[in-house]
Amino acid sequence: MTVSPARRRLDAELVRRALASSRTEAQEAIAAGLVTVDGAPALKASSQVHAGQAVVVAAPPRRFVSRGGEKLSHALTVFGVDPEGRRCLDAGVSTGGFTDCLLQHGAAHVAAYDVGYGQVHERLRQDERVTVNERTNVRDLVPDDLPPPLPDLLVADLSFISLAGLLPTLRPLLADPAEGVVLVKPQFEAQRAQVGKGGVVRDPDVWRQCLLRVAAAARSLGWNGLDVTASPLLGPAGNVEFLMHLQLADAGEVPFDDMVERAVAAGVERRRAGART
Repeated sequence: MTVSPARRRLDAELVRRALASSRTEAQEAIAAGLVTVDGAPALKASSQVHAGQAVVVAAPPRRFVSRGGEKLSHALTVFGVDPEGRRCLDAGVSTGGFTDCLLQHGAAHVAAYDVGYGQVHERLRQDERVTVNERTNVRDLVPDDLPPPLPDLLVADLSFISLAGLLPTLRPLLADPAEGVVLVKPQFEAQRAQVGKGGVVRDPDVWRQCLLRVAAAARSLGWNGLDVTASPLLGPAGNVEFLMHLQLADAGEVPFDDMVERAVAAGVERRRAGART
């Protein structure tokens, strides 16, 4: 009788073989199309593999500790935001892509928060400019929880929570004035019935609704100067994501509704091209 070899999830196997430092990193590599199993592209982190299979990760040079850094770097350029010398709040640090990007752009300090534990890249843990706070839900934070002085630049990459609902909690944690660059994930802003199979929001009209909902929440807190751009990368499940710039002054050059339409059109192109790295 032949005994079948033990199988485990592909993301767990990548960590076991030291091909990824965490399951989060493994999932990002799989979503980016960098992983093959026995020469065939791996499509799902949940795929079952055994120890005898050839698993290869094609790892191109990466500027940041995770793909999130590429998303934020794109937004900083598009929005003209300069973190140089600034104190920042990273809500939802995870591996630390946003924090790494801020540091590489000269941020003076980053207060980094995440509800999880053990995900933040070791290089960032060792950086004296970063204060890592794990097992901390940003919904529970009050200004006294942050190291003074309060940050004047917010970045956020949050999952399983509505950014529109969370902004009223985040705003008091910032100095005045302050601005933000936040990742809007339609799959966590949309109504349950609007989210399709696999947790993917495919309808551009739903993207539009989500962006307008987050914008309305921001405006209610005094952020009247808004801009938005489609993320250069798809999310891990293939979701189109957006980055929104929150600032106090309204430049008024382009109506926000027009910005949203431009971003949604770009999102359609991103999805069509399968823009994963």
